[in-house]
Amino acid sequence: MLPSEHRLRRREDFATAVRRGRRAGRPLLVVHLFRGHRDTDDPREVGGTLPPARAGFVVSKAIGGAVVRNLVKRRLRHLIRCRLGSLPAGSLVVVRALPGAGDASHDQLARDLDTALQRLLGAKP
Repeated sequence: MLPSEHRLRRREDFATAVRRGRRAGRPLLVVHLFRGHRDTDDPREVGGTLPPARAGFVVSKAIGGAVVRNLVKRRLRHLIRCRLGSLPAGSLVVVRALPGAGDASHDQLARDLDTALQRLLGAKP
């Protein structure tokens, strides 16, 4: 389970990550990353600290039945939990599973997620 402070819950946060963030597509998933808040209500300006990185997941019915969708969500939550430390503070991440993700193994999902995050964060693979 993802800790409460690291979960995306509001529709506006999902929309911000998808519309204003960068995107990296892989065969099994698409990752959207919005780095920090660049608005005037930036907590760094008033002496506050940025909130921790937060992640959300989109797994549609195209993936499969409820059992398969929940399995994919559990795998993705586990994978992103291990990678939260490498994400910038205040960033929003949305991971959207593509239809092949239902048949993919844990290792295949991990490989696609790592490649997408490396591309978005500017690190070399």
